[in-house]
Amino acid sequence: MKPEKIRCDACPILCFIADGKSGACDRYANQDGKIIRLDPLIILNNKIEKGEKVKPFLRADWNGETTHEDDTFITAIGSGTTYPDYKPAPFIFSSKVEGTDFVTVVTEAIFSYCGVKVKIDTDRHLGSERSIVRYKGEAIGHVMTSEYGSQMLSLGGVDHLTGGSKLEGRLTCNALMQLCNKEAVELSIDEGLSIIVQAGKSPIIEGVKEDKMRVGCGSATIGMFASQWQDLVDEVVVVDDHITGVVSEHQAGKVLNWKSTGISIKGRRSTPGRYFQVANPGTGWGGTDIDDPLTILGDWNEKKGAFPGLTILMVSTTGEHFAYYQLDKNLKPQKKIIPKNLKPSVKLIEENCEPALCTVMFVGGAGGSLRSGVTKNPIKLTKSVKNKKTNITCGGAKPYIWPGGGITFMVDVFDMPDNSFGYVPTPAIVAPLEFTIDKDQYKSIGGHSDNIRSKKDVIEQGGEYGSKKSFL
Repeated sequence: MKPEKIRCDACPILCFIADGKSGACDRYANQDGKIIRLDPLIILNNKIEKGEKVKPFLRADWNGETTHEDDTFITAIGSGTTYPDYKPAPFIFSSKVEGTDFVTVVTEAIFSYCGVKVKIDTDRHLGSERSIVRYKGEAIGHVMTSEYGSQMLSLGGVDHLTGGSKLEGRLTCNALMQLCNKEAVELSIDEGLSIIVQAGKSPIIEGVKEDKMRVGCGSATIGMFASQWQDLVDEVVVVDDHITGVVSEHQAGKVLNWKSTGISIKGRRSTPGRYFQVANPGTGWGGTDIDDPLTILGDWNEKKGAFPGLTILMVSTTGEHFAYYQLDKNLKPQKKIIPKNLKPSVKLIEENCEPALCTVMFVGGAGGSLRSGVTKNPIKLTKSVKNKKTNITCGGAKPYIWPGGGITFMVDVFDMPDNSFGYVPTPAIVAPLEFTIDKDQYKSIGGHSDNIRSKKDVIEQGGEYGSKKSFL
């Protein structure tokens, strides 16, 4: 008689699973009294380039043909974990690269210490630094610095996963997994905006899709395009939340012998032609809170070059906003239709703007006991990674390894195959890791040499949670 329920030991939850049912993580199930892995093991082909040609595990749509020296690569996606950690990784296989023997160790690592860094290409002010970022009302991270044309968010981390309420931890884990699996997630920022973020897609801010990231700050825009405006207009102001540029005062204008116009800007002057704090951050012109660019101008000075009929082009750093004015007899700007010969210069700004995208970088600390699945002496693995003797990949994608102690890595999830990430309800994120090392080096760091298998054997026989049958 088979027991009604059996225990799954793939993570610390230790679910009791009834026949035909899956565990809390939806990754393992009970089939005929045996724990199986529901997701396929992903095998990449053709030098593991971004997973374009992925082959699922165990003869699904594939005859399983392989040789000892082929270019297939077994990833950790769908491989299973090492929990309770002392046992070897689910798959340790050998291969030859240009005549040299290598060993690759694959395992799905359980990360409590992890998060994502999100880069959002936009000029719009999403929220102040250190403002709380929420998912379904729960705090899951905060706003970081503004970079050149982008806003940065830091989401997740052990404090949100395990340091708050159960709901906070569960929702943090859910948001991280969706982001890492390239799904769209709606976030809100305290005293800021709501935004939909998805890796490789344009951000949607307050319901409006962001198409362009700025070509540069206002000063940089002046520097790039000053010559395009020469002899076509008397003054150009590029409105920007960070550095607003004024061509007649800017060094670019001086080199072109641009005449003084007597213009006055209400912001804080930095260097000639460069102004800070012309307005508050917002969603208007150039990432400011203004809809009317004239609000940043003071009185025009006739003694310094202002005259009736003087023409002014005001434009944002993306070319999204622009307006053309002429001074009347009282030296007050009056809006006019922009001349045809000026339109190409505005179009040129827009053409030089890159598409606005969201970038999601998974960051994890591959320390702790998961290293035991690679070697009996974990510190030797750490040193081998730092000495560049062991190569790490995440679902076949190359991560950045941070300097300093431990194995802290960062990887662009867009480079990884779809649905590379999972979770366990502790809560924690499950991410694929592959360690590749010269076979002799592997033995020298105390690797589990007795568990080395051929790729052919892995493909044909599966592992602890798989068999020749395909579980797709």
